[in-house]
Amino acid sequence: MKILGIESSCDETAAAVVADGRRILSSVVASQDDVHAPFGGVVPELASRRHLEIVIPVVEQALVEACVRAEELDGIAVTQGPGLVGSLLVGCAVAKAMAYVHGTPLVGVNHLEGHIYAAFLTDDPPEHPFLALVVSGGHTALYHARAPLDYALVGQTRDDAAGEAFDKVAKLLGLGFPGGPLIQRTAEDGDPGAIAFPPARMRDGARDFSFSGLKTAVSLHVKRHAPLSARAVADVAASFQAAAVRMLVRRTVSASLELGIARLVLTGGVAANGPLRAALAAEAAEHGIRLHIPPRSLCTDNAAMIAAAGTARLLAGERADLAMNAIPDLALAT
Repeated sequence: MKILGIESSCDETAAAVVADGRRILSSVVASQDDVHAPFGGVVPELASRRHLEIVIPVVEQALVEACVRAEELDGIAVTQGPGLVGSLLVGCAVAKAMAYVHGTPLVGVNHLEGHIYAAFLTDDPPEHPFLALVVSGGHTALYHARAPLDYALVGQTRDDAAGEAFDKVAKLLGLGFPGGPLIQRTAEDGDPGAIAFPPARMRDGARDFSFSGLKTAVSLHVKRHAPLSARAVADVAASFQAAAVRMLVRRTVSASLELGIARLVLTGGVAANGPLRAALAAEAAEHGIRLHIPPRSLCTDNAAMIAAAGTARLLAGERADLAMNAIPDLALAT
């Protein structure tokens, strides 16, 4: 099966062709960082307009690189949600138009399930059941993948997503956008133990995450010690990153041990963070937990992961009709 994936949930316009849900024949990603950087974050209206401008060339390039014609596709998978509604609508419209013209089976894919399926595009795909930590600019959640296409929500952020916290702290420090890579790069020159930012505590015992308190602590520190020297900025970045990574790792490993699940998947845009990858790998190894992490190119938003998840759904007999619409708050599991 050769499946075209289309991803336009936020600020990347992406298309990819994947064979049999495992082999990437092409993957094209057009970033919008230059569009949104002056504003310090993603501007939804600008994002959807940019998608409109480039989605067709991106899809055409993916087909050319895969040496596949549109009429030869066995299916089309598109991100249906969650995400920015204007951006999602662009991808859905293109996918439905192609499905109508060529009579190709169509399926809508949850963006978060796409991130999970990025782990199946590697040489070491996970076996079910496993626990998946999905960390990105808009989402931070733990899912129990009990069986293919069967998920249970184990924990989630109660406020900011991890990636959102990175973006906001980068803005506080005057580093720019997107914040994740800039925080990591700046932190390399800092001391992660320089500032003891307080960890979030869940008094009800839930396996949830919280980053608002950490973000506030960074904001107060910056205001109290302004103006910051370059070294002080590096120390704040390193200390913030260490605190965020520590929370993610501890909650994830703790949930894995409590639930008796010996396999973990780390995925999503924040999974490209080097210290997070290293810390979770070390903690998982210490407890005998098998860890699966996609390469960085598959952690950030891409369409290959949408095609992989779409393949599984098409093989399960799912089909979407031309009335399919974008669902900006689409849930993967409860």
